[in-house]
Amino acid sequence: MVTPALSPDELLRRARRLRLVLTDCDGVLTDGSVYYGEGGEALRRFNVRDGMGVERLREAGVHTAICTREPSVTIAQRSEKLRLPWLFLGVRDKAAHLEVILRETGLPLQDLAYIGDDVNDLGILAVVGVEGLTGCPADAMPDVHPVCHYVCSARGGAGAFRDFAEWLLALRRGETASRSGR
Repeated sequence: MVTPALSPDELLRRARRLRLVLTDCDGVLTDGSVYYGEGGEALRRFNVRDGMGVERLREAGVHTAICTREPSVTIAQRSEKLRLPWLFLGVRDKAAHLEVILRETGLPLQDLAYIGDDVNDLGILAVVGVEGLTGCPADAMPDVHPVCHYVCSARGGAGAFRDFAEWLLALRRGETASRSGR
């Protein structure tokens, strides 16, 4: 499964109608590491630059939501801190859950972008990529790169979401992207 490259005009059209960026958490907003304390509680390290990416998107009228298979309190806390309007925890099949996401947000598929990093993101990347925009961190699993419109220069947990957000914002301004991954 390979997402075809889009023309600059098509990228601009898709970026300008964008209203929601969905992101995976582990491997995108974090480096994929999970830390356990003595009490067994999982801890994750988030990058504040990604938080600024969320804020910059919000200022441009684009919301952000997390969609992850993990049912994590720390992810819920990060979502609350970022003032995300939607959070989808414990989602095993993200492509199948897309119907729920569209219903809850009231948005059509064409208004979405998605950034993910692993094989469990392939299904939703393929579906969103038909009408929306997709991306992945530089260190995403090799099978993920070909299905994305944009491959970030940053790794997961090291500013990948911010990189994707800045690419989307540049597209909305009519600027061409230099790192489309194609």
